[in-house]
Amino acid sequence: MSADPVEKLSVGSGPEPPAAAFDTILILDFGSQYTHLITRRLRDLGIYSEMLPCTAKLEEIKALQPKGLIFSGGPYSVYEAGAPHVEDAVFDLGLPILGICYGLQEIAYHQDDKSVGAGTHREYGHATLNLQHNEDRPELTRLFDGLGSTMEVWMSHGDKLQDLPAGFEVIAKTTNAPFAGIAHSDKLMYGIQFHPEVTHTKNGIAIIKNFAVGVCKCKSEWNMTKFAKIEIQRIRELVGEKGEVIGAVSGGVDSTVAAKFMHEAIGDRFHAVLVDNGLLRLNEAEQVHKTLTVDLGINLRVQDASARFLDLLKGVTEPEQKRKIIGNQFIREFESVAKEIDEKSGGKIEYLLQGTLYPDVIESISFKGPSQTIKTHHNVGGLLKDMKLKLIEPLRELFKDEVRKMGRELGISAELVGRHPFPGPGIAIRILGEITPEQTRIARHADSIFIEEIRSAGLYDQIAQAYAALLPVKAVGVAGDKRTYEQVIALRAVETSDFMTCDWFEFEAKFLRKQDEGKSHSHVDVDNKDQRSLANRVEAEKKHDKEEEERENEEKPLPTAAAIAHGNEPSKGAKIDEQLELEEEAEIAKKDAAKAQSAAAKK
Repeated sequence: MSADPVEKLSVGSGPEPPAAAFDTILILDFGSQYTHLITRRLRDLGIYSEMLPCTAKLEEIKALQPKGLIFSGGPYSVYEAGAPHVEDAVFDLGLPILGICYGLQEIAYHQDDKSVGAGTHREYGHATLNLQHNEDRPELTRLFDGLGSTMEVWMSHGDKLQDLPAGFEVIAKTTNAPFAGIAHSDKLMYGIQFHPEVTHTKNGIAIIKNFAVGVCKCKSEWNMTKFAKIEIQRIRELVGEKGEVIGAVSGGVDSTVAAKFMHEAIGDRFHAVLVDNGLLRLNEAEQVHKTLTVDLGINLRVQDASARFLDLLKGVTEPEQKRKIIGNQFIREFESVAKEIDEKSGGKIEYLLQGTLYPDVIESISFKGPSQTIKTHHNVGGLLKDMKLKLIEPLRELFKDEVRKMGRELGISAELVGRHPFPGPGIAIRILGEITPEQTRIARHADSIFIEEIRSAGLYDQIAQAYAALLPVKAVGVAGDKRTYEQVIALRAVETSDFMTCDWFEFEAKFLRKQDEGKSHSHVDVDNKDQRSLANRVEAEKKHDKEEEERENEEKPLPTAAAIAHGNEPSKGAKIDEQLELEEEAEIAKKDAAKAQSAAAKK
């Protein structure tokens, strides 16, 4: 591929996606909860990567022109009826292949369908991997270049490779897995039973790099500077010299970066619309207006609809009903402004800007994922149909941290690109109970105070998202010499690197004591939850236990009793957080150690 992706774009016949401009590694997803981590690790190495379901057609794979393929892990058994498999022709593409866990078994099964079977026991957790470097044929052990003779790895499997397929050699083993690493004698095809993409595997990133750079010969050229040039040029070619674009903005990172992208590409032919629903953060509308118009020069229209939103929310307490009311009214407000702007422009608006990120794409394309299509932002699908608009999504290839880097590349202030996410329905979902002007005032100020205290303590950039929520209960307290009886405020703060999973942020006691001064009672939420539900965490508390039970019953990933007994890793649907897994493993180890100690004492 070209050494200069921008130069390559200019030679092409029309807008090209990043995969056509950068050396690309394609990950084929078999349903692993870790697949997105493989993509992230490669991006962090400066290598562009994308993900497709393992059932992707051969033409889809070839269209991306990958320099190598990675088969992810998965919760299935390759020998089970209905288990996922790639098309046989994928193996004939002549591309380097790395199979991880289930991916290794998929490679072996394709060569010999009797080679994989159920293990005698499930191997889950840390293991010591013995590397078998081949000095005579170093290409066989290229994955382990620069590594020693042993390394700590993370295992998560029940099935195992029982026989080595013809043409393969062993390159690594553990006590319980004699074929923990294999390589084909003549083809660039490798399989490893462990997970190099998780942090529990020491030097796992080195293995991924050795495959992408050492085996596939990828150049580490993926960065936001080059991508910005490519994407701006792509937008210009897509929209044309006279086309116009409209899009909703909120003042958040995603919509601001997307809006700046459009402004850089087509100037005032991009129309940004801010719908003030009366549920924004403290002084949000004024701040957004200044930032976008004065600081960034973006063409912005503010629609103050706060009174209409609050009127519609009177007496409403059910969380989902609040969301629907806010979402539907947003559509009406945005459509009204969009049609007005379109009339003034002479019907030149052709595109609708949407701030889709790559995690949204991953959710929609994962093998047997929770949704088949990306949800249109604020359900503006009707607008697309009525005005005959087409979507334009400049951020759809980026993870959240890449969006922040892109924002800095485009000249957006560090303070703005570092802002915490804020939900579309605003503080309405941070108020349990009826939405009233007084409740919104309290919630808005409580959130502002909490965030300011976090900033003052120098913790803001260490936290991915934080907010205060108003609970529908009161507690007795003392302020000065007087008794108080006030509402309880829930404080929530989390850490996450990819906004797909998260851990609660551990505040020091002195910080929490400070938050309680002047308030009747505050509650700190310390649950680890899937990031997709962070914004509605407070609203979901009442239904949490029931939903968890339903999810456990509905999301059993393995198709048969045999697979349930053996199988491989948990499914993506199980959404098991890595930290929780580590804690569970540590707890098991503790119990085993205690039993061993007790047995030794008895002897």
